[in-house]
Amino acid sequence: MTGLVLAGTSNARELCTALKEHHVDAIASLAGETRSPRALDIETRVGGFGGAAGLTEYIAENQIKWVVDATHPFAVQMSTTNAEVCANSGVPTISLQRPPWTPTSNDNWHFINEISELPDLIPAGANVFLGTGRKTLAEYHVLDGRRLLCRVIDAPVGKFPFVGGAFQVGRPPFSIEEEVALFRKENIDWIVVKNAGGSGGFSKLVAARQMSIPVAMINRVTQNKAEIVSTVPETLEWIQGILS
Repeated sequence: MTGLVLAGTSNARELCTALKEHHVDAIASLAGETRSPRALDIETRVGGFGGAAGLTEYIAENQIKWVVDATHPFAVQMSTTNAEVCANSGVPTISLQRPPWTPTSNDNWHFINEISELPDLIPAGANVFLGTGRKTLAEYHVLDGRRLLCRVIDAPVGKFPFVGGAFQVGRPPFSIEEEVALFRKENIDWIVVKNAGGSGGFSKLVAARQMSIPVAMINRVTQNKAEIVSTVPETLEWIQGILS
């Protein structure tokens, strides 16, 4: 019984390793947004499905018996499509989603629901570190008049889209010390991140805490998903229940 893992996160990577160790037949799928992604431990396909129709066809042609949605918590379209396709196809699915970050009393986080709220928080002239990918960078045009620094994994092809801004090329994970050094070098006044959760990107929030840098935290969008689990062992238990 072949399963499908919608990958792209550290949780997905951990799950793929566990599936290999437990000799579970599965295929991982990556969206293809990163030019040279780190290899996963199971068979991997790269590229989109072409919407609901494409995913439905892929599931049927490959006789997929279960799907784990381990995509980024903000990959709303993919998660919504998967939930709908699996419901219509009668294929069980589950979402492996890491819990959101929560602040301590020493953090200065400002929670918002929309990027459009940022200009009310961040003053003109501020140096802003954007914890977002290049794909959604255009949405931050509302921060005109601020200097933006956006970190990307792959070297950009074109120029930075906003005057005075710049790309910072680097592949995670980054240590707290590395983040502190970067924020100090760039004289960062504000950090903007989506509440992705997990350990991979948390170092920048610890660095912000140590440096007393305020953080604009974008809340997750509520999604109509199937059952949600937060750990790989829970996911494996769910899969074993299907296979038994």
